[in-house]
Amino acid sequence: MTGLRELKKLRTRRAIQEQALRLFLEKGYAATTVEEIAAAAEVSPATFFRYFPTKEDVVLSDEYDPLIERLLAERPADEPPVQRVRRALAAGFAQVYAADRDRLLTRVRLILDTPALRARLWENQLATQELLRRALGGREDTVEEALRTRLIAAGCVTAVVTALITWVETGGTADLPDLVDRALATLEAGFQDT
Repeated sequence: MTGLRELKKLRTRRAIQEQALRLFLEKGYAATTVEEIAAAAEVSPATFFRYFPTKEDVVLSDEYDPLIERLLAERPADEPPVQRVRRALAAGFAQVYAADRDRLLTRVRLILDTPALRARLWENQLATQELLRRALGGREDTVEEALRTRLIAAGCVTAVVTALITWVETGGTADLPDLVDRALATLEAGFQDT
């Protein structure tokens, strides 16, 4: 259970991110300062930086990776790896999509439309790929096994990013959980053929 202190931190983090996204939409990413975000969220700039080390992080950061990691750990270890990811993400979407849909759409649009954010996206993708590689826990005793595990993790990240881009291109009208599931199903079929 989340304690009062952790709940207050989560609320502050959300308030900062919500105000930042609102200001980015109103003024543009480059024209919005950290000081303006902090004022809108009713925190100091120092508090902003305690939650987000950089202005880019206020758009790029989320709580999804720990959720995915936990959900993957709950899946049967003998389940095929892409299927484990598909089912974990389906469970994750069931928990957060309705509440986070609009915020996620805004964040992904900003990332795709803002060069500074797109440049940082690669770092986030690599971190998520590494998280998946560890969570899937594939054998890596040989170069071939390590390559396969890394390829599966990278393929899953690529499938999700491709689904996100497609979703944004539809203006958010397509069902993101369905797009992600279909992208991972296509990937899963490819790995079954090997």
